[in-house]
Amino acid sequence: MKETPLSNCERDFLLKAIQEKKRLDGRQTYDYRKLKIMFGTDFGCCFVELGKTRVMAQVSCELVAPKENRPNEGIMFFNIELSPMASPAFEQGRQSELSVKLNRQLERCLRNSKCIDLESLCVVSGEKVWQIRVDVHMLNHDGNLMDAASIAAIASLCHFRRPDVGIQGDEVTVYSPNERDPIPLSIYHMPISVSFAFFQQGTYLLVDPCEREERVMDGLLMIAMNKHREICSIQSSGGIMLLKEQVMRCSKIASVKVSEITKLIMKALENDKTARKAGGKCGFAESMPQERITALKKDETAVEMTDVTERANDIVLNAEVLPQTSQSLLVPLPGMGQVGKDLPNSWGIEEYDQDEEEAFNSDEDKQTTMEVGEKQKAHDVVEISDSEEDEVVILQPEAMDKAHKKTSSSSHLKEPAASKKRHRK
Repeated sequence: MKETPLSNCERDFLLKAIQEKKRLDGRQTYDYRKLKIMFGTDFGCCFVELGKTRVMAQVSCELVAPKENRPNEGIMFFNIELSPMASPAFEQGRQSELSVKLNRQLERCLRNSKCIDLESLCVVSGEKVWQIRVDVHMLNHDGNLMDAASIAAIASLCHFRRPDVGIQGDEVTVYSPNERDPIPLSIYHMPISVSFAFFQQGTYLLVDPCEREERVMDGLLMIAMNKHREICSIQSSGGIMLLKEQVMRCSKIASVKVSEITKLIMKALENDKTARKAGGKCGFAESMPQERITALKKDETAVEMTDVTERANDIVLNAEVLPQTSQSLLVPLPGMGQVGKDLPNSWGIEEYDQDEEEAFNSDEDKQTTMEVGEKQKAHDVVEISDSEEDEVVILQPEAMDKAHKKTSSSSHLKEPAASKKRHRK
C-alpha cells in the first residue's frame, strides 16, 4: 500500500512555517522530541519512544563457528523490520529501500565504529564464538527512524547479558542464569545517530524531523557520534550540496545532543539495575500504570495559570449584556415559514386580525338568530336540531292536541264499519 501523498496546501503550509522558524509540534529548530527509554523483563530488550515514533530492540546470542579471516572475533549481526503495524506504506516480508538504508547505516554506526570488543566474544579460537544478533522492530513510524533505532540498539546492547561459558578440554559448557550470573558485553563507547533535515537547498535546518517534515525536506544528514565528540559515521542523502560550515555546525549540535542522550541511557540503565536488585517493578511492567487504560493515556500539557482570576474578571466586566428574550428567526423569502410571536406571516396565506375575526363571528351569530326568528314566526318553530338530518319542527301544544283528537275520532268511526262488514260475510 502506497503512502498518502501530501497536498499542495499542506506542503506550502509546512514550508512557510519552517521559514518562520515554527514547527507543527511547537518545538524550536534544534529541539529534540520527548525521549523515553524502557527495558523489558529479559536482558537485552529495550523500548524507545521518540515523540510518537516507537521502536523495540531485542538482543540474542548463540554459539557459531567464526569467520575464516577472523577466527578470534565474534560476529555481530543487525536486522531491521519495518512491519505494516508501524505504517501502511511498509510491506510484510519484503525489504524496501528504506529498510536497506537503515540497516546499512546502523551497521556503520555500531559495528564499523568498533564500539563492542568482538575478541571478548571468542570461546574457542577458530571453533566457537558468540554471535550477537540485534533485531530492531518499528512499532510506530512518525519520522526519524534512524535516531530511534540507534538509541534502542545501543541501549539494548548495554542491557544485554550473555551466558557464562566453561571449557574443560574439548567440551564447552553453557551455564544457565540460575547456575552462574550472566556476563555483560564489553562496550568501549556508545555511538548515537543524530539526523538533520535541510529545506530549500540547505537554507533552513531542523533537528529530529517528524514524518511530515521528512516528506517536504530536500536532504538529510545523519551524523553518528559518541560523547567524546568522535564522529563514528556520517552520511548525506537527497542529493543536496552542503558547505563545510554547515557540516561543522551540525557536528557541534550533534555533540550536545549525543551527550544528553548518553546521560539519559546511563540513568535508565542504573534505574533498571536498582529496581532489579530491590525486587521492585522492572521491565515492561514499569511502563504499565495501575488501574489505568493505556490507550486513553495522554501527556499533560503545561497551562499558564498565573493571572487566571484577573483575566476572568476582566472578561466578565467587559462582556456584553445578553438580551432577555431571544430574537425569533426571520425568513424573508416568500413561501417559507418563520417561528416567533408577533411576526408577519410569510407562508403567502392571508391572516385575519383578532378584531376582524371577532367582528366576523358576531355578524354570523346575528345572522343565525335572525333566520331562527323568521322561521319561528312563519312556522311557530320552538326548537331546531343541529343534526345532519332534516330539520324537526315542533308545533305549539294546542295545535298538537287538536290534531291528535281528529286522528283518534276518525279511527273510532272506521272500526265499527269494518266489523259490520265482517259479520255480514
